[in-house]
Amino acid sequence: MRIGGAVEKPYSNPDEWYAIVKELGYGAVLAPVGADASKAEKEAYLACIKEHNLVVGEVGVWNNPLSKDEKVRREAIAYCKKQLRHAEEMGANCCVNVAGSPGPKWDGFCMENYEKDTYALLVDTVREIIDDVKPVKTFYTVEPMPWMVPTSPEEYLQLIKDVDRKEFAVHLDFTNMINCPERFVKRDAFIEHCFKLLAPYIKSVHGKDVNMSDTLPCVIEETMPGKGCVDYRKVVKLVEWLGKDATLFVEHLPDHASYMQAAAYVRNQAQLEGVTLR
Repeated sequence: MRIGGAVEKPYSNPDEWYAIVKELGYGAVLAPVGADASKAEKEAYLACIKEHNLVVGEVGVWNNPLSKDEKVRREAIAYCKKQLRHAEEMGANCCVNVAGSPGPKWDGFCMENYEKDTYALLVDTVREIIDDVKPVKTFYTVEPMPWMVPTSPEEYLQLIKDVDRKEFAVHLDFTNMINCPERFVKRDAFIEHCFKLLAPYIKSVHGKDVNMSDTLPCVIEETMPGKGCVDYRKVVKLVEWLGKDATLFVEHLPDHASYMQAAAYVRNQAQLEGVTLR
């Protein structure tokens, strides 16, 4: 398996970038340049990635292709296509976004997230993005969210069936689907279920952790690996089971030191389990 994460220190060329990646101990990376970088710049980073046996795991989108504002929605879809093309150019495992929401917050909860018309629009939107770009080397994926399709591995499988495009795959964020007390208490079994049900489609994994308070009302909070209750020795074995180049990305951390700490923790758990890191 390969561990990756964000690069929070500034860099201006492939050598500077790789020095930070090496310090972090990453074997997987996010795309180091944006879609608007020149062809020469992209080629320079790709050469560095190849030279050092790295894998580009993800290209992110992070916008709202289901916005009720049609102008915002069309601009979001155009950017989804742009980022999917960028993922194709960079040879990334996947391009990832959330489903989107008709509500006031692009990644937030609202009643309409659960309506049939919203689901139908999501299916049509994913098809449009894929059919326009026609990726060959990469896949479009939708990150699960606690309050937005897909909220379970079963919902993700149904979404794959309904989209009906071989270029649509899974970005697994198991912590985002731990959205109720039962899943939290049974988290080990739930996480294993996610991997086993979705394994043929998983292209990348987010590695986070969760805690649940014992106060009212129930609050489930995200934290970095090692600061919560997820058994990461089990997680790394499940990621390894996906394949030798399967990528797990630590995320949502404030600075370089935090990424160093999180990556080191996951690396240690892998070593304790005898998991080979690349």
